[in-house]
Amino acid sequence: MADKKSGRAASRSPSTGGAGSSRVAGWFWSPDRRGEPVPLATLGCMALAEHTAGKQETSTARLAGIDLARGLAVFGMFAAHVGPDPAEGGLIGGLMQLAHGRASALFATLAGLSLAIMSGRQRPATGLKGRQAAVKIAIRAVILLAFGTALTMTGTSVSVILAYYGVYFLLALPFTRLRAMPLAVIAAVTAIVGPLLSFLVRGSLARTGWDQLIASNDPIEILSGEGVLQLLLTGAYPAATWMPFVFAGMALGRIDLQAAATRARLAVMGPVLALIGYGGSWIALHLFGGVDALTSGNSAKFGDMSGIAKGVLEKGAAAKGAVSTDSPAWLLVSSPHSGTPFEIIGALGVGITVLAAALVLAEKLPRLCRPVTAVGSMSLTAYVGHVIAIGLLGLDAQPGEPLPVLLGFIAGAIVFALVWSRFLRRGPLEFLLNKATTPARWLK
Repeated sequence: MADKKSGRAASRSPSTGGAGSSRVAGWFWSPDRRGEPVPLATLGCMALAEHTAGKQETSTARLAGIDLARGLAVFGMFAAHVGPDPAEGGLIGGLMQLAHGRASALFATLAGLSLAIMSGRQRPATGLKGRQAAVKIAIRAVILLAFGTALTMTGTSVSVILAYYGVYFLLALPFTRLRAMPLAVIAAVTAIVGPLLSFLVRGSLARTGWDQLIASNDPIEILSGEGVLQLLLTGAYPAATWMPFVFAGMALGRIDLQAAATRARLAVMGPVLALIGYGGSWIALHLFGGVDALTSGNSAKFGDMSGIAKGVLEKGAAAKGAVSTDSPAWLLVSSPHSGTPFEIIGALGVGITVLAAALVLAEKLPRLCRPVTAVGSMSLTAYVGHVIAIGLLGLDAQPGEPLPVLLGFIAGAIVFALVWSRFLRRGPLEFLLNKATTPARWLK
């Protein structure tokens, strides 16, 4: 009894064992800012909270950089749909040309990065968390596939990417437990093999007439005009040639993007890949006979002979997102949406460069980047909103609109995102999509 009493008395009056701390009845104490004794265990919790907060701030900064890249991708999609014609030349024409094909490729790459975030970031989720992540991704995939098909059914002039996203997510599911290196290897292999298989399969289907037979019996294509063949092989964003972007994005999501060394490597890798893709295509076409192979006996297809090289590049940008199968030499072009190895590598290089720059800018200049970051945080809402606006305004989703139209779309998206983000963290469609994945939490 005496020991217990003395212990209680000691707890009310700490001894003067040392400067600022003492050991009393088996506990360590340290004065807080008011000079009151605080259990050292409490201080440990406070330190852990501060450490966690610091990590959350760093994570938030990293995510802000990803959102900045998403916002730039959204604006690039706006430019491709309602911007001036790149053929006008000059600075504006050059920027519009940069947006075509490359903005949507960046969009797909960031989709893959989001998959990595949902499935565990740097360490792939396993066990229950892994199964829950897989269910969340599957639910999102089905919703995006259905919603994208519904948007396409409205008759919009925009080649809606959302249904393709749904297919990408489903195809990526078996790979969500892989780490960065295997994912990077898969991205590299599919960047080469995907276009080659697409070229061979599309050619075979066309020769045998199976493409028409499949299309006539595909309920999705009958409803919306974009069915299984389009989603996998012949559409504007076919999985066969767009999954490399998704796999590359997943690999990026598995590395430490907040590390300065990682960002430096990305800043070098991006331009190198762009040079390999677009520079390699130019060399193959102009120095190794690519142009001659495509124009031999077909000069009428490209106009006068003095404009052959330009004609090849223009024809390489196929409207359906895949090059013609009448000559293997088409696989040497790198035009936007051509779906060739050179185009995939080049566009991926541009996307990695934009991401590396966005990560730094969002951290160094957060207030300046805030308007674009806000749009990127609700990129699904911004994308769907611009598709609906194009329809309501009676615009044709083709380049050639005056610059003020594009600026109006960008300003409208920024104003909406800034106002909405003052009240809710997620955009309206992002909020609904997140709520739809709630059943994944019931998995045991």
